[in-house]
Amino acid sequence: MATGLAVLQRESLTDALWDELMPLLAAHWDEIAHHRDIPLKPDKTRYFQLQTNGHLRVWTSRLEGAIIGYLAVFVAPNLHYADCITASQDVLYVDPAHRHGRLGSDMIEHAEHCLRAEGCQVFVQHSKASADKTIGRFLQRHGYELMDLVYTKRLDR
Repeated sequence: MATGLAVLQRESLTDALWDELMPLLAAHWDEIAHHRDIPLKPDKTRYFQLQTNGHLRVWTSRLEGAIIGYLAVFVAPNLHYADCITASQDVLYVDPAHRHGRLGSDMIEHAEHCLRAEGCQVFVQHSKASADKTIGRFLQRHGYELMDLVYTKRLDR
């Protein structure tokens, strides 16, 4: 799907795509990481296993071939509602230079369309509590409703 000049597409996770995503993921971590003393170290083996098992979806947004955004989602039957296929956002990121217009909206709407077509009934999105509150309003404008508040506690301190 083309949006303006950007191309939105689902991609298979490959070594080449992994290498392309890592600089953006590092920038993403630098922007939002809460526990900065815990280093970014994605488990490549598990991501590839999730894809092999059919539980990982990755969409990218590319401009002139370069990735400017990504959305990764885990898809599986819900553990509490076994008949409900649930998509849970892992990461969503748009390069700050491209956070204008509809790119973020288009990425989410494209993923929703694809997930709906494969039978997903629920799409769970999240944002960091410390992030700009516009993320919550952004999701609400797209029909998402607040369901849970998540609290964390460091146990290693």
